[in-house]
Amino acid sequence: MPIQVQPTPNPNAMKFVLGRPVFARPLSFPSAQAAAGHVPAEEIFALSGVYNVFMVQDFVTVNKLPDVPWEPLVPAVQAILAEYITSYVTSHESGVA
Repeated sequence: MPIQVQPTPNPNAMKFVLGRPVFARPLSFPSAQAAAGHVPAEEIFALSGVYNVFMVQDFVTVNKLPDVPWEPLVPAVQAILAEYITSYVTSHESGVA
């Protein structure tokens, strides 16, 4: 199932719906330093303009700086999440990271 993208009331936040539970518990990363060592949060923070990542079982919310456009970020975040689900989550028996 492709990762669906949904707008939020905040124009600088976008919700990425994963279509299945991926994370066992909510994870909040307020900075790149906080995300260090956690794939895919670390990779999402590597994208220019991202300042917050929030993960809940079956979706991820990404916040960007106001002057950064969504056009390059959306496909990049989708690709990072799809790769994570394919390479990490499906390789673990529990299916939840």
